[in-house]
Amino acid sequence: MKFFKQNIWIYLFVVLLPSLIVSSIYINYRVEEEFSIQKENTKWIASIHQRQWDQFISETITILEILSLMAESAVEDPDKIEPLLAKIHQKDPRYGGLYLLSQDGTVIAGSNSFLKNVNLSKKEYFQEVVKAKDTIISSEQEILENKQNVISLATPVLNSNRELSAVLIAHLRIDYMKIFMNTLTPNIKMLFVNTDNKVIFNLNIDDLPDLSKEWISVPIDRLPWNIKVQMTELNKQKIILDSSLFIIIILIIAHILFLLIKYVILKRQASREKAQIEAQKLELVGTLAASTAHEIRNPLTGIKGLVQLLNEKYNSQQDQFYFSVINKEIERINEIVSEFLILGRPTAQKTEKIDLRMILLELEPIILSEANLNNIHYEFIAPDFPLLINCTKNHMKQVILNISKNAFESMENEGSLIIHLSKEKKDCILKIVDTGIGIEEDKIDDIFKPFYTSKDYGTGLGLIVCNRIIQSFNGNIQIHSKKNKGTTVTITLPLA
Repeated sequence: MKFFKQNIWIYLFVVLLPSLIVSSIYINYRVEEEFSIQKENTKWIASIHQRQWDQFISETITILEILSLMAESAVEDPDKIEPLLAKIHQKDPRYGGLYLLSQDGTVIAGSNSFLKNVNLSKKEYFQEVVKAKDTIISSEQEILENKQNVISLATPVLNSNRELSAVLIAHLRIDYMKIFMNTLTPNIKMLFVNTDNKVIFNLNIDDLPDLSKEWISVPIDRLPWNIKVQMTELNKQKIILDSSLFIIIILIIAHILFLLIKYVILKRQASREKAQIEAQKLELVGTLAASTAHEIRNPLTGIKGLVQLLNEKYNSQQDQFYFSVINKEIERINEIVSEFLILGRPTAQKTEKIDLRMILLELEPIILSEANLNNIHYEFIAPDFPLLINCTKNHMKQVILNISKNAFESMENEGSLIIHLSKEKKDCILKIVDTGIGIEEDKIDDIFKPFYTSKDYGTGLGLIVCNRIIQSFNGNIQIHSKKNKGTTVTITLPLA
């Protein structure tokens, strides 16, 4: 149950929450990006119509200014200019009409008869052109008798004294402009508003405009108007498709991360369980060692007592020599049994400062005889100054002999064994190097595990005992080996 809850929490914080947060950020980003693209497109559409209207107005003003120069001499005889107005009107369909007005605003000539003798003096644009004596553009549309919606442009006709003698009027057809604009950008909703934000006319809008939506406003340079273009709907299908793909990728990555985390957790859990098993093994070995040591010591005590009695009975020199050897071996067995207890509960040891060189010199005859027996070259290298360490001599001897024995067993009647002793900063370094068959790289981590052995007759406890002894002296053992190249055992101990 606990494991299940742990999985749920990990899944929540590694997969669900990050996926939701990242997906929300991405969707918001895609919406803003799409909105920005639509906004730029709408501005581009508005700028197209802005330039087109500026061009139309500029062309119309130019034509009116040219006509004003010709109309100056035709004010007294309007019939002379009327054919020209009609000709221009017929050639350019944008015009709803071209008219010449007198000073009082009465139409005296025109390209058609819709406004014949009509007085336009009350029109706002006429009053403004009389005052300003400059071209004026109306700020709202007009509806003619023929139901045409038009926009008026008025240009003054001035005499040589810069006095107003007449006014030229041009009507621009809004329906023509709408058709033209629809051709350029079909189905785009637009508004044309004056400076008071009053709608002059619209394009592709049947009902009242939806002002809740985004509108892009662009001013027309030659007109006192603004073009407002409604932004098109966001491409929701594209946003959903892109977001779905992104969310799938995020979910895949999150699940991969989840599996990796689970793998790490399971690996750590397996390591802890493995360590617990190793600890249980060592505890079992310790219990077995204590029990075995007790069982061995009992008969050893009896043997030692009997040997002592025989020692008193047989006094010859040769017999005494044999008894001394037997006593030494019994003592050694007792020491080994005591050392075996290291695998059990740790006990206080009485250490002393000992020169490690002296220990190796005492062991040299044993190691050298074993080397000669197996046709192995032996070499001992040590500095000419003492290397004092805190240890117990017998334990240290056991470690060196155990490792040397393993080295001899890895070499088949040839090779070399080098024991190298050196000082490195505040540590004493003991290296035991052989040229034996070596250890496979993937097996090195297993050699300090209880009962692991590569020998057919080994117990798998020798190196564990050595490791426990060195650790009790605050040192450590490292093993480096290559298959068929040899092994180097490095023992590091702090100097006393």
